[in-house]
Amino acid sequence: ACIAYASRVGATRPFSSSRAVTRAVGGQRAALLGGDDARARWTTTTSANKSSSSSSSRRARTFLTVHAKKKGFAELLGNLAPPSADDYNGRPRLVKGTVSAKQHVPASIPRPPYADNGFLPDMNEKYQIHDADGIAKMRAASLLAAQVLDYAETLCKPGVTTDFIDQKVHKMIVDAGAYPSPLNYGGFPKSVCTSLNECICHGIPDTTELMDGDIINVDVTVYLNGYHGDTSRTIMVGDGVTDEVRRLVDATDRCLAAAIDVCGPGVPVRKIGATIHGLADELGFGVVEKFVGHGVGYEFHSGPTVRHHRNNDPGTLVLNQTFTIEPMLTIGRTNDRMWKDGWTAVTADGKWTAQAEHTLLITEGGVEILTASPAKAAAAAAAA
Repeated sequence: ACIAYASRVGATRPFSSSRAVTRAVGGQRAALLGGDDARARWTTTTSANKSSSSSSSRRARTFLTVHAKKKGFAELLGNLAPPSADDYNGRPRLVKGTVSAKQHVPASIPRPPYADNGFLPDMNEKYQIHDADGIAKMRAASLLAAQVLDYAETLCKPGVTTDFIDQKVHKMIVDAGAYPSPLNYGGFPKSVCTSLNECICHGIPDTTELMDGDIINVDVTVYLNGYHGDTSRTIMVGDGVTDEVRRLVDATDRCLAAAIDVCGPGVPVRKIGATIHGLADELGFGVVEKFVGHGVGYEFHSGPTVRHHRNNDPGTLVLNQTFTIEPMLTIGRTNDRMWKDGWTAVTADGKWTAQAEHTLLITEGGVEILTASPAKAAAAAAAA
Protein backbone atom coordinates (compact mmCIF):
# COMPACT_ATOMS: atom_id res chain seq x y z
CA ALA A 1 0.00 0.00 0.00
CA CYS A 2 1.36 3.41 -0.94
CA ILE A 3 0.77 6.97 0.18
CA ALA A 4 1.25 10.33 -1.42
CA TYR A 5 3.75 13.04 -0.75
CA ALA A 6 2.59 16.62 -0.96
CA SER A 7 -0.76 18.31 -1.49
CA ARG A 8 -4.26 16.96 -0.98
CA VAL A 9 -7.15 17.49 -3.34
CA GLY A 10 -10.46 16.71 -1.64
CA ALA A 11 -10.57 13.43 0.25
CA THR A 12 -7.32 11.63 0.80
CA ARG A 13 -6.28 8.87 -1.57
CA PRO A 14 -3.11 7.61 0.09
CA PHE A 15 -1.81 5.51 -2.75
CA SER A 16 0.52 7.57 -4.93
CA SER A 17 3.02 10.35 -5.21
CA SER A 18 2.71 12.10 -8.53
CA ARG A 19 0.99 14.99 -10.23
CA ALA A 20 -1.09 12.47 -12.11
CA VAL A 21 -3.98 10.77 -10.35
CA THR A 22 -3.09 7.74 -8.47
CA ARG A 23 -4.38 4.44 -7.48
CA ALA A 24 -2.87 1.40 -9.11
CA VAL A 25 -4.93 -1.70 -9.00
CA GLY A 26 -5.68 -4.70 -11.00
CA GLY A 27 -5.32 -5.57 -14.57
CA GLN A 28 -5.70 -8.62 -16.69
CA ARG A 29 -4.30 -9.76 -19.97
CA ALA A 30 -5.56 -7.94 -23.06
CA ALA A 31 -6.36 -10.15 -26.02
CA LEU A 32 -3.98 -10.36 -28.92
CA LEU A 33 -5.78 -9.05 -31.96
CA GLY A 34 -6.86 -12.07 -33.94
CA GLY A 35 -5.15 -14.37 -31.44
CA ASP A 36 -6.21 -17.89 -30.53
CA ASP A 37 -5.51 -17.56 -26.80
CA ALA A 38 -8.53 -18.52 -24.69
CA ARG A 39 -8.27 -15.27 -22.84
CA ALA A 40 -8.36 -13.41 -26.16
CA ARG A 41 -11.78 -14.89 -26.78
CA TRP A 42 -12.83 -14.25 -23.18
CA THR A 43 -11.79 -10.60 -23.47
CA THR A 44 -13.98 -10.18 -26.51
CA THR A 45 -16.90 -11.53 -24.48
CA THR A 46 -16.34 -9.23 -21.53
CA SER A 47 -15.97 -6.19 -23.75
CA ALA A 48 -19.59 -6.61 -24.71
CA ASN A 49 -20.49 -6.14 -21.06
CA LYS A 50 -18.35 -3.05 -20.63
CA SER A 51 -21.29 -0.67 -20.65
CA SER A 52 -22.88 -2.38 -17.65
CA SER A 53 -19.92 -1.50 -15.45
CA SER A 54 -19.02 1.84 -16.94
CA SER A 55 -21.05 3.87 -14.48
CA SER A 56 -19.24 2.43 -11.47
CA SER A 57 -15.85 2.82 -13.11
CA ARG A 58 -16.54 6.50 -13.76
CA ARG A 59 -17.30 7.48 -10.20
CA ALA A 60 -15.76 10.75 -9.16
CA ARG A 61 -12.60 10.11 -7.19
CA THR A 62 -10.31 12.47 -5.37
CA PHE A 63 -6.65 11.89 -4.85
CA LEU A 64 -3.65 12.78 -2.74
CA THR A 65 -0.96 14.05 -5.09
CA VAL A 66 2.60 15.29 -5.26
CA HIS A 67 4.46 17.40 -7.77
CA ALA A 68 6.93 15.13 -9.55
CA LYS A 69 9.65 16.22 -11.92
CA LYS A 70 8.53 17.36 -15.35
CA LYS A 71 8.77 14.84 -18.15
CA GLY A 72 10.52 15.49 -21.43
CA PHE A 73 8.59 16.10 -24.64
CA ALA A 74 9.81 12.87 -26.21
CA GLU A 75 8.66 10.89 -23.18
CA LEU A 76 5.30 12.62 -23.29
CA LEU A 77 4.88 11.63 -26.93
CA GLY A 78 5.81 8.08 -25.98
CA ASN A 79 2.99 8.03 -23.43
CA LEU A 80 0.51 9.04 -26.13
CA ALA A 81 1.49 6.23 -28.45
CA PRO A 82 -1.06 3.39 -28.46
CA PRO A 83 0.25 0.17 -26.93
CA SER A 84 0.95 -2.77 -29.18
CA ALA A 85 -0.88 -6.02 -28.54
CA ASP A 86 2.12 -7.92 -27.20
CA ASP A 87 4.87 -5.55 -26.15
CA TYR A 88 6.94 -7.77 -23.89
CA ASN A 89 7.77 -11.48 -23.62
CA GLY A 90 5.19 -12.18 -26.34
CA ARG A 91 2.45 -11.66 -23.78
CA PRO A 92 -0.76 -9.70 -24.31
CA ARG A 93 -1.33 -6.51 -22.36
CA LEU A 94 -3.44 -6.58 -19.21
CA VAL A 95 -7.15 -5.80 -19.23
CA LYS A 96 -9.69 -5.80 -16.43
CA GLY A 97 -11.25 -9.17 -15.71
CA THR A 98 -14.47 -10.10 -13.94
CA VAL A 99 -14.39 -9.13 -10.25
CA SER A 100 -16.50 -11.23 -7.90
CA ALA A 101 -18.44 -9.90 -4.90
CA LYS A 102 -16.70 -8.81 -1.71
CA GLN A 103 -16.15 -11.61 0.76
CA HIS A 104 -17.80 -11.75 4.16
CA VAL A 105 -16.03 -10.93 7.41
CA PRO A 106 -17.69 -12.28 10.58
CA ALA A 107 -19.15 -9.57 12.80
CA SER A 108 -17.11 -10.87 15.73
CA ILE A 109 -13.83 -9.78 14.11
CA PRO A 110 -12.65 -6.28 15.07
CA ARG A 111 -12.37 -4.08 12.01
CA PRO A 112 -10.81 -0.74 11.06
CA PRO A 113 -13.01 2.39 10.92
CA TYR A 114 -13.42 2.32 7.12
CA ALA A 115 -14.50 -1.33 6.90
CA ASP A 116 -18.27 -0.84 6.87
CA ASN A 117 -18.68 2.38 4.88
CA GLY A 118 -15.63 2.30 2.60
CA PHE A 119 -14.41 5.82 3.33
CA LEU A 120 -10.79 6.93 3.10
CA PRO A 121 -9.43 8.11 6.46
CA ASP A 122 -7.70 11.47 6.59
CA MET A 123 -3.96 11.21 6.15
CA ASN A 124 -2.08 11.58 9.43
CA GLU A 125 1.41 12.94 8.81
CA LYS A 126 2.64 11.97 12.29
CA TYR A 127 4.93 8.98 12.72
CA GLN A 128 3.46 5.93 14.44
CA ILE A 129 5.64 5.40 17.51
CA HIS A 130 4.76 2.60 19.91
CA ASP A 131 5.12 1.62 23.53
CA ALA A 132 5.89 -1.97 24.54
CA ASP A 133 2.27 -3.09 24.16
CA GLY A 134 2.00 -1.50 20.74
CA ILE A 135 5.24 -3.13 19.60
CA ALA A 136 3.97 -6.54 20.73
CA LYS A 137 0.76 -6.05 18.75
CA MET A 138 2.71 -4.85 15.71
CA ARG A 139 4.84 -7.99 15.86
CA ALA A 140 1.75 -10.17 16.02
CA ALA A 141 -0.03 -8.46 13.12
CA SER A 142 3.12 -8.44 11.00
CA LEU A 143 3.85 -12.10 11.70
CA LEU A 144 0.35 -13.04 10.57
CA ALA A 145 0.79 -10.97 7.39
CA ALA A 146 4.08 -12.77 6.70
CA GLN A 147 2.48 -16.18 7.26
CA VAL A 148 -0.39 -15.30 4.93
CA LEU A 149 2.04 -14.15 2.24
CA ASP A 150 3.99 -17.41 2.56
CA TYR A 151 0.73 -19.30 2.06
CA ALA A 152 -0.26 -17.12 -0.91
CA GLU A 153 3.03 -17.92 -2.60
CA THR A 154 2.20 -21.63 -2.56
CA LEU A 155 -0.99 -20.85 -4.51
CA CYS A 156 0.72 -18.97 -7.36
CA LYS A 157 0.79 -21.69 -10.02
CA PRO A 158 -0.15 -21.79 -13.70
CA GLY A 159 -3.91 -22.02 -14.21
CA VAL A 160 -4.81 -20.47 -10.84
CA THR A 161 -6.88 -17.27 -10.93
CA THR A 162 -6.03 -14.24 -8.87
CA ASP A 163 -9.59 -14.40 -7.50
CA PHE A 164 -8.84 -17.88 -6.13
CA ILE A 165 -5.77 -16.48 -4.38
CA ASP A 166 -7.96 -13.76 -2.85
CA GLN A 167 -10.51 -16.30 -1.60
CA LYS A 168 -7.88 -18.45 0.09
CA VAL A 169 -6.03 -15.51 1.59
CA HIS A 170 -9.28 -14.02 2.89
CA LYS A 171 -10.19 -17.26 4.63
CA MET A 172 -6.78 -17.61 6.29
CA ILE A 173 -6.95 -14.04 7.59
CA VAL A 174 -10.45 -14.24 9.04
CA ASP A 175 -9.80 -17.73 10.45
CA ALA A 176 -6.97 -16.09 12.42
CA GLY A 177 -9.40 -13.54 13.83
CA ALA A 178 -8.06 -10.68 11.73
CA TYR A 179 -9.54 -8.32 9.14
CA PRO A 180 -8.01 -8.07 5.63
CA SER A 181 -6.99 -4.40 5.61
CA PRO A 182 -7.48 -3.66 1.88
CA LEU A 183 -11.12 -4.81 1.93
CA ASN A 184 -13.39 -1.77 1.43
CA TYR A 185 -10.55 0.69 2.04
CA GLY A 186 -11.88 3.50 -0.09
CA GLY A 187 -14.15 0.91 -1.68
CA PHE A 188 -11.38 -1.52 -2.64
CA PRO A 189 -13.35 -4.69 -3.43
CA LYS A 190 -10.90 -7.42 -2.42
CA SER A 191 -8.90 -8.71 0.54
CA VAL A 192 -5.48 -8.79 -1.09
CA CYS A 193 -3.71 -7.03 -3.95
CA THR A 194 -2.45 -9.12 -6.88
CA SER A 195 -0.38 -7.25 -9.47
CA LEU A 196 0.56 -9.22 -12.54
CA ASN A 197 3.48 -8.60 -14.91
CA GLU A 198 3.25 -4.92 -15.98
CA CYS A 199 0.80 -3.91 -13.24
CA ILE A 200 2.84 -1.71 -10.92
CA CYS A 201 0.89 -2.27 -7.68
CA HIS A 202 -2.54 -2.75 -6.06
CA GLY A 203 -4.01 -5.15 -8.57
CA ILE A 204 -7.61 -6.25 -8.02
CA PRO A 205 -8.01 -10.05 -7.99
CA ASP A 206 -10.34 -11.36 -10.69
CA THR A 207 -10.79 -14.13 -13.26
CA THR A 208 -7.37 -13.91 -14.89
CA GLU A 209 -5.42 -17.17 -14.84
CA LEU A 210 -1.72 -17.20 -14.11
CA MET A 211 0.54 -18.53 -16.85
CA ASP A 212 3.90 -20.24 -16.70
CA GLY A 213 6.51 -17.49 -16.89
CA ASP A 214 4.37 -14.79 -15.24
CA ILE A 215 5.38 -12.78 -12.22
CA ILE A 216 2.85 -11.62 -9.64
CA ASN A 217 3.19 -9.33 -6.67
CA VAL A 218 0.96 -10.36 -3.78
CA ASP A 219 0.44 -7.54 -1.27
CA VAL A 220 -0.98 -8.65 2.09
CA THR A 221 -2.09 -6.39 4.93
CA VAL A 222 -3.93 -7.67 7.99
CA TYR A 223 -5.62 -5.79 10.84
CA LEU A 224 -5.17 -7.73 14.09
CA ASN A 225 -5.97 -6.41 17.56
CA GLY A 226 -6.10 -2.85 16.27
CA TYR A 227 -2.82 -2.89 14.31
CA HIS A 228 -1.93 -3.36 10.62
CA GLY A 229 0.92 -5.52 9.33
CA ASP A 230 1.82 -4.92 5.66
CA THR A 231 4.08 -6.94 3.34
CA SER A 232 4.45 -7.99 -0.29
CA ARG A 233 6.80 -9.77 -2.65
CA THR A 234 6.96 -10.67 -6.31
CA ILE A 235 6.52 -14.35 -7.03
CA MET A 236 7.71 -16.17 -10.16
CA VAL A 237 5.09 -18.50 -11.64
CA GLY A 238 6.24 -21.85 -12.97
CA ASP A 239 9.61 -22.50 -14.60
CA GLY A 240 9.29 -20.28 -17.66
CA VAL A 241 10.36 -16.93 -16.20
CA THR A 242 13.00 -15.37 -18.45
CA ASP A 243 16.47 -14.51 -17.24
CA GLU A 244 15.78 -10.77 -17.60
CA VAL A 245 12.64 -11.00 -15.46
CA ARG A 246 14.46 -13.11 -12.88
CA ARG A 247 17.10 -10.39 -12.64
CA LEU A 248 14.34 -7.82 -12.15
CA VAL A 249 12.81 -9.74 -9.24
CA ASP A 250 16.22 -10.36 -7.67
CA ALA A 251 17.18 -6.69 -8.07
CA THR A 252 13.98 -5.58 -6.36
CA ASP A 253 14.63 -7.87 -3.40
CA ARG A 254 18.23 -6.64 -3.20
CA CYS A 255 17.15 -3.00 -3.27
CA LEU A 256 14.71 -3.58 -0.40
CA ALA A 257 17.39 -5.42 1.62
CA ALA A 258 19.95 -2.66 1.01
CA ALA A 259 17.49 0.03 2.08
CA ILE A 260 16.63 -1.86 5.25
CA ASP A 261 20.33 -2.19 6.08
CA VAL A 262 20.79 1.60 6.28
CA CYS A 263 17.86 2.13 8.69
CA GLY A 264 18.29 3.09 12.32
CA PRO A 265 17.54 5.88 14.80
CA GLY A 266 18.50 9.28 13.43
CA VAL A 267 19.02 8.10 9.85
CA PRO A 268 17.59 10.55 7.28
CA VAL A 269 14.50 9.11 5.58
CA ARG A 270 15.88 10.27 2.22
CA LYS A 271 18.82 7.87 2.61
CA ILE A 272 16.39 5.03 1.89
CA GLY A 273 15.58 6.40 -1.56
CA ALA A 274 19.19 7.21 -2.34
CA THR A 275 20.23 3.65 -1.47
CA ILE A 276 17.52 2.05 -3.60
CA HIS A 277 18.09 4.35 -6.55
CA GLY A 278 21.85 3.89 -6.51
CA LEU A 279 21.65 0.09 -6.50
CA ALA A 280 18.88 0.01 -9.12
CA ASP A 281 21.02 2.19 -11.39
CA GLU A 282 23.94 -0.17 -10.91
CA LEU A 283 21.76 -3.18 -11.75
CA GLY A 284 20.18 -1.52 -14.78
CA PHE A 285 16.54 -1.09 -13.70
CA GLY A 286 14.23 1.89 -13.29
CA VAL A 287 12.71 3.04 -9.98
CA VAL A 288 9.03 4.00 -9.93
CA GLU A 289 8.67 7.44 -8.32
CA LYS A 290 4.89 7.68 -8.18
CA PHE A 291 4.24 5.18 -5.39
CA VAL A 292 5.86 5.38 -1.97
CA GLY A 293 6.23 3.69 1.39
CA HIS A 294 4.50 4.97 4.54
CA GLY A 295 4.03 4.71 8.26
CA VAL A 296 1.88 1.78 9.36
CA GLY A 297 0.50 0.57 12.68
CA TYR A 298 -2.78 1.47 14.35
CA GLU A 299 -3.43 3.41 11.14
CA PHE A 300 -3.09 1.84 7.69
CA HIS A 301 -1.20 4.84 6.25
CA SER A 302 0.63 7.71 7.92
CA GLY A 303 3.90 9.62 7.83
CA PRO A 304 6.67 9.37 6.98
CA THR A 305 6.46 9.35 3.22
CA VAL A 306 9.20 6.98 2.11
CA ARG A 307 10.20 7.76 -1.45
CA HIS A 308 12.23 5.08 -3.20
CA HIS A 309 14.24 7.38 -5.47
CA ARG A 310 16.78 10.11 -4.78
CA ASN A 311 15.15 13.05 -3.01
CA ASN A 312 15.78 15.85 -0.56
CA ASP A 313 12.92 15.14 1.83
CA PRO A 314 13.39 16.21 5.46
CA GLY A 315 12.94 13.94 8.45
CA THR A 316 14.80 11.19 10.27
CA LEU A 317 13.86 7.74 11.54
CA VAL A 318 12.82 7.55 15.19
CA LEU A 319 13.14 4.84 17.83
CA ASN A 320 10.07 2.56 18.06
CA GLN A 321 8.40 3.84 14.89
CA THR A 322 6.95 1.44 12.31
CA PHE A 323 6.80 2.04 8.58
CA THR A 324 7.13 0.29 5.22
CA ILE A 325 9.71 0.31 2.47
CA GLU A 326 8.31 -1.05 -0.81
CA PRO A 327 10.37 -0.30 -3.93
CA MET A 328 8.96 -0.93 -7.40
CA LEU A 329 11.50 -1.52 -10.17
CA THR A 330 10.91 -1.67 -13.92
CA ILE A 331 12.63 -3.19 -16.91
CA GLY A 332 11.58 -0.26 -19.09
CA ARG A 333 10.34 3.26 -18.40
CA THR A 334 8.98 4.06 -14.96
CA ASN A 335 5.94 6.13 -15.94
CA ASP A 336 2.49 4.56 -15.75
CA ARG A 337 -0.78 4.59 -17.61
CA MET A 338 -3.90 4.94 -15.44
CA TRP A 339 -7.05 3.04 -16.36
CA LYS A 340 -10.50 4.60 -16.46
CA ASP A 341 -11.49 2.74 -13.29
CA GLY A 342 -9.37 5.20 -11.31
CA TRP A 343 -7.36 2.43 -9.66
CA THR A 344 -5.30 0.54 -12.19
CA ALA A 345 -1.80 1.70 -13.09
CA VAL A 346 0.31 -0.29 -15.52
CA THR A 347 3.65 0.58 -17.05
CA ALA A 348 3.13 2.83 -20.05
CA ASP A 349 5.49 0.81 -22.22
CA GLY A 350 4.16 -2.60 -21.18
CA LYS A 351 7.47 -3.74 -19.72
CA TRP A 352 7.26 -5.76 -16.54
CA THR A 353 7.72 -4.50 -13.00
CA ALA A 354 8.38 -6.00 -9.57
CA GLN A 355 7.82 -4.88 -5.99
CA ALA A 356 8.91 -6.04 -2.53
CA GLU A 357 7.77 -4.70 0.84
CA HIS A 358 8.36 -5.14 4.56
CA THR A 359 6.96 -3.56 7.71
CA LEU A 360 9.88 -2.35 9.83
CA LEU A 361 10.46 -1.31 13.44
CA ILE A 362 13.27 1.08 14.35
CA THR A 363 15.19 -0.30 17.36
CA GLU A 364 18.13 0.88 19.43
CA GLY A 365 20.35 -1.49 17.47
CA GLY A 366 19.04 -0.46 14.07
CA VAL A 367 15.94 -2.05 12.56
CA GLU A 368 13.77 -5.14 12.94
CA ILE A 369 11.95 -6.70 9.97
CA LEU A 370 8.54 -7.42 11.45
CA THR A 371 7.23 -9.19 8.33
CA ALA A 372 10.22 -11.48 7.76
CA SER A 373 9.06 -14.71 6.08
CA PRO A 374 8.83 -17.69 8.46
CA ALA A 375 8.95 -20.07 5.49
CA LYS A 376 12.12 -18.54 4.09
CA ALA A 377 13.73 -18.51 7.54
CA ALA A 378 12.93 -22.21 7.97
CA ALA A 379 14.30 -23.03 4.53
CA ALA A 380 17.51 -21.12 5.25
CA ALA A 381 17.92 -22.92 8.59
CA ALA A 382 17.40 -26.29 6.94
CA ALA A 383 19.99 -25.51 4.28
CA ALA A 384 22.59 -24.33 6.82
